[in-house]
Amino acid sequence: MAGSEETLKKKLQDENEIAESHETRTLTNKLKISKESLTYSEKIQDKGKEPPEPLWTTFADSVVKLRIDHSCSQTPITVHQMFKETVDKYGPLNAMASKKNGKWEKITFAEYYNLSWKAAKSFLKLGLERFHSVAILGFNSPEWFVSAVGAIFAGGIVTGIYTTNSPEACHYIAYDCKANVIVVENQKQLDKIMQIWSRLPYLKAVVLYNDSLSERHPNLYTMEEFMELGNEIPNATLNDIISSQKPNQCCVLVYTSGTTGKPKGAMLSHDNITWTAAHASRAGDMQPAEIQQEIIVSYLPLSHIAAQIYDLWTGIKWGEQVYFAEPDALKGSLVNTLKEAQPTSHMGVPRVWEKIMEKLKDTSAQSGFMKKKVLSWAMSISLERNLSCSGSDLKPFRTRLADYLVHAKIRSALGFSHCQKHFSGAAPVTTETLDFFLSLNIPLYQAYGMSETTGPHCMSGPYVYRRHSCGKAVPGCKVKLVNEDADGNGEICFWGRTVFMGYLNMEDKTKEAIDDDGWLHSGDLGRLDKDGFLYVTGRIKELIITAGGENVPPIPIEDEVKKELPIVSNAMLIGDQKKFLSMLLTLKSALDPDTSDPTDNLTEQAREFCQKIGSKATKVSEIVATRDQAVYQAIQEGIDRVNMKSTASVQHIQKWTVLERDFSISGGEFGPTMKLKRLAVLEKYKDEIDSFYKE
Repeated sequence: MAGSEETLKKKLQDENEIAESHETRTLTNKLKISKESLTYSEKIQDKGKEPPEPLWTTFADSVVKLRIDHSCSQTPITVHQMFKETVDKYGPLNAMASKKNGKWEKITFAEYYNLSWKAAKSFLKLGLERFHSVAILGFNSPEWFVSAVGAIFAGGIVTGIYTTNSPEACHYIAYDCKANVIVVENQKQLDKIMQIWSRLPYLKAVVLYNDSLSERHPNLYTMEEFMELGNEIPNATLNDIISSQKPNQCCVLVYTSGTTGKPKGAMLSHDNITWTAAHASRAGDMQPAEIQQEIIVSYLPLSHIAAQIYDLWTGIKWGEQVYFAEPDALKGSLVNTLKEAQPTSHMGVPRVWEKIMEKLKDTSAQSGFMKKKVLSWAMSISLERNLSCSGSDLKPFRTRLADYLVHAKIRSALGFSHCQKHFSGAAPVTTETLDFFLSLNIPLYQAYGMSETTGPHCMSGPYVYRRHSCGKAVPGCKVKLVNEDADGNGEICFWGRTVFMGYLNMEDKTKEAIDDDGWLHSGDLGRLDKDGFLYVTGRIKELIITAGGENVPPIPIEDEVKKELPIVSNAMLIGDQKKFLSMLLTLKSALDPDTSDPTDNLTEQAREFCQKIGSKATKVSEIVATRDQAVYQAIQEGIDRVNMKSTASVQHIQKWTVLERDFSISGGEFGPTMKLKRLAVLEKYKDEIDSFYKE
């Protein structure tokens, strides 16, 4: 026992030292940055003048200079001012709809505002300090929205935590953002926080919103209890805090997924949120409620900026009605919500659109001969028409006929009968996916940006669309390319009101991201056409530099392999500092309906591919274990075709292997938004990769 007590004391002492060193480092850095960050703004000319506001900071309680010019001169406002304007215009309209006991319950904007006000007073009662965080760990819901808005009203910062995070990953974020309160969805998420609570010195309370308490703990509340806590806080107290808020202060923290190192907390100001919600959405043709109340379905993680700006903040700005999907949305229930909500606009990450495509292809594979024939005819007619946007008078008639007979029924089955805009963001979308939906008369409008640009900095829409392009910079924003190569590809850089304040407590990373002239460097490669449309062509850190020094962008080659081989689900190119390129492949497999993890069973589309080439395989394991001759030969032939199309022999895939399991979030190959974690894959499949390069 004595030994264990000493161990415990030592552990507590170490943690106290870590906390103290963190505080000391913070103070030291703050003194440095007060001088150094002025490099990014105007220099002080006279010592007697007040120091100008810098363009960046790494402290949550600091202010920054807003990037206001004639092209984006909207008067800066706070989140509260934006919401107050919305209540004045759209107060009686329904703002949120969530299903309780099988029935949709709706909340108006006026009610939404009042609930956020009550939540703000309750946060104050729990001791929320200015510029400390309310962290939210749960699936999308009215409680998530109300907690987020209430936290900002109360002078705090809202910080989302991915529901897939481990307890240690939750600890890293909750400690870094100085969370005073954590709002959790259910017992599963609560258990994570209970494991780490003792190591969170700033945490004062936890609120549970979708479960009853299995046992009582001090400073642990249900949502119902929490909402009544602040009744005794005077309205004047909250009003004073709201009045003191400035548009150039931090109100939102978005943590990067940590695919290239520790997660970074991107600090977003009130102006970042309110300006982007207004202007990026209009660039995508989202309508104000006085013209048409937009209906959207919220289901992507709100801890990611794409969903948060699209669902929460744009929803407030333009008076949209937000329907909340069920927590198992991505396991199959999303389509049911879409059918009931009938959204006018829908956003998905590429993997969501791919899953819809695969499901439709599987359904088609099981159809009769005539149905297949009609579908193929309708899709080819529409794709040809949409790609050419011209032709004889006969084509529009055939296109309308195809749409009436086939496509309208498919859109109805997907819940898209009233959907006018279909957006894709957060990662590149493949040509196969773009063309598939275009053949259903569903153009996917790509958006492009980062957590550091408050989401979309470039937008496509019904009037700004080119295939493969992510559109143009939002009016009022700027894009430029640096270090362009002979083909016009360079690093994409951003300027505008979307650009973040800086990374919390990370001076070096902030300096890496924002240059001396204040431009944000994306780390992405792209090219601009003569009309200002941006095409993202790769990522600098993902760029493969072979042992011979040749630069090879992996994504176009990976996409080409998937296009040539319908059985392939994921393809990852290998070859950094290697003599030649190789590739890891996974096969399309059915998902477990309960966990969404890949199973061993091939999809209908993959089985159909096998049958066509003379293989009887129905499982991934059968193909891999026996190195199925027909399948492996077909894969080699597909890779040979890809190699023939390449511009140089250095881009040829020399070796490849098929993995036993498809990539997934649970497997560690994907992040929470289904973005490929290349470093994690390299580590996980090190043995397979090493075998490519053995002499």
